[in-house]
Amino acid sequence: MARHIFVVGGAGYIGSHTCKALAAQGYVPVTLDNLVYGHEWAVKWGPFTRVDILDRPGLDECFARYRPEAVMHFAAFTYVGESVRDPGKYYQNNVAGTVNLLEAMRAAGCSRFIFSSSCAVYGIPTRLPLTEDHGFAPINPYGTSKLMVEQMLRDYAKAYGQSSMSLRYFNAAGADPDGESGECHDPETHLIPLALRAALDPDSPLTVFGSDYDTPDGTCIRDYVHVADLAQAHVLALDLLREPGLARALNLGNGTGYSVRQVIDTVSEVSGLPVAWKAGERREGDPSRLVADSSRARAELGWQPRHERLGEIVEHAWRWAQGRPECR
Repeated sequence: MARHIFVVGGAGYIGSHTCKALAAQGYVPVTLDNLVYGHEWAVKWGPFTRVDILDRPGLDECFARYRPEAVMHFAAFTYVGESVRDPGKYYQNNVAGTVNLLEAMRAAGCSRFIFSSSCAVYGIPTRLPLTEDHGFAPINPYGTSKLMVEQMLRDYAKAYGQSSMSLRYFNAAGADPDGESGECHDPETHLIPLALRAALDPDSPLTVFGSDYDTPDGTCIRDYVHVADLAQAHVLALDLLREPGLARALNLGNGTGYSVRQVIDTVSEVSGLPVAWKAGERREGDPSRLVADSSRARAELGWQPRHERLGEIVEHAWRWAQGRPECR
């Protein structure tokens, strides 16, 4: 009997990699996506239904058809700047849409939920590395929407016995090592693909937002975690959610920080090309450093990142960028 897992947003970057990881473990990933930001070509490991999370009848039909064991939810809007300009869009999709999805789950008797959360729930860190007990102070509607959903999940666990795992990503990066999926955003805002684009097109230099931070080279430091390792953590979380009423949140990062300049240098080394860049103004709210403590995920999930080296992360992204010109 097929073991269906709903991957909501499975036509997107992290969702598509998670579909592959689920299929490798014998599950049937069923992608639910409205294709606003996702790509139908990224759905390769299971069935696809085009549906919006605000479409309750459409969701109910999907649950009745497939009767999934669990739901993984990646279908959030994620552009921080846009969330500041248009918070209603983010609260409608990220918060109201998630309520709609949770209620469809309840009606269908599906009680395991894995949520794509973010280190944005912490805001500006007061200490590093960031642990799960760090205080919450998101500085934009995107981060606030993620924190609101985490609170909803705690409430649903207490009231309805629903089990959930919120996985707080740091900087998702890289591409499938086999080249079957990768990053393809429009607009693209992530550093590594932008640096690769600048290497391939010197007439489109990368803008480095701030070069005077209190870091060794003056640029921001971030924790880059391979997208395939993020995907594996979602599969591992399924078994932990067999306990009713569990609501957990875990950090997912490598625990090592790399500066923007280090990323640029690594992209140049991997590609063999110079990376054209120019200094820009700091972005409001950008902390100088963000580095994860993921020891709880390693202990509770048995999670062990396989692709921790920045060079390997960039190499996989570089191979993807070369093969998919429409994604750069």
